[in-house]
Amino acid sequence: MMRRRASRPIKIGDVTIGGGAPIVVQSMTKTDTRDARATTAQIRELAECGCQIVRIAVPDKEAAQAIPDIKRGASIPIIADIHFDHRLALLALEGGVDGIRINPGNISDPEQIKKIVLAAREREVPIRIGVNAGSLSPAKGAEKPVAERMVDAAMEQIKLLKSLDFELIKVSLKAFDVPTTIEANSAIARKMPYPLHLGITEAGTPRTGVIRSAVGIGTLLYMGIGDTIRVSLSGDPRQEVVAGYEILKSLELSQRGPTLISCPSCGRAEVDIIALAEAVEERLAKMDKPIKVAVMGCVVNGPGEARDADVGIACGKGRGVIFRKGEQVRTVEEKDFIQALMAEVEAL
Repeated sequence: MMRRRASRPIKIGDVTIGGGAPIVVQSMTKTDTRDARATTAQIRELAECGCQIVRIAVPDKEAAQAIPDIKRGASIPIIADIHFDHRLALLALEGGVDGIRINPGNISDPEQIKKIVLAAREREVPIRIGVNAGSLSPAKGAEKPVAERMVDAAMEQIKLLKSLDFELIKVSLKAFDVPTTIEANSAIARKMPYPLHLGITEAGTPRTGVIRSAVGIGTLLYMGIGDTIRVSLSGDPRQEVVAGYEILKSLELSQRGPTLISCPSCGRAEVDIIALAEAVEERLAKMDKPIKVAVMGCVVNGPGEARDADVGIACGKGRGVIFRKGEQVRTVEEKDFIQALMAEVEAL
């Protein structure tokens, strides 16, 4: 059984991160933040598919000034992503954001950071120290391994925030390289008590990025490390949320939404199991209840997997057996596979 690392809880809006709370799934909008209407619409879409916290880019003053309008239309907490200009963080805080993300590689002046921290402390808004391998200062510790430099950058920033009597801290150490990300997070998890946000940065398109993220995030979660996650993909941000929950479900860390078990198909299959599984998956995507559904294509593993699921079908030539909670309930013709299976799912 996995034992999660103990971390100090913080609140981002009404969402608790760390302290043993369920692992939180995040995403980031891909709209122009200056367009408050489009950004709010995308946040609404993300919330509908289970996103619990959303980050928005704040590249300039106009984007920061759109935050009050975005906040009014958002049902989930918003984190402002700040780089280079500390004044944007101050505007975002005035606009009512629930969290601030700063990158030590892009804002390094202690006096500028102090201004952000004091404004956040006054409003009791947490700060995420977000270290990316690609934006590490080239002047600091260039002879050290990247993972060690990432830890050093985060710990230096933590020390500064603590010196300002600020403890509402969340930390993330991200790299494209999976081993580096695992090494960095494993190391810092032993050095400080604050919650950790996990991700593989610039992971790629959904086809490859989901795999890279699942390996990196999944490994750390299995080690008990991590309090919140984001799967970073070059694609629709809703895909990030779906992938995030699938990672959590694979480790039995979340019960949100259906889980589909389907065989890969082979020469033993006497029905088009691939098309059947895809059709069932499409219908299950509209549900948010935790239910396990099996779509199996032959007698080798089919009856056993179908029997172990909440609802399952074991297919043979022209006919299939429907199981519910371990019991065989009926046999149906091939033309009725989907209708019969989904009727049992909806009944549960």
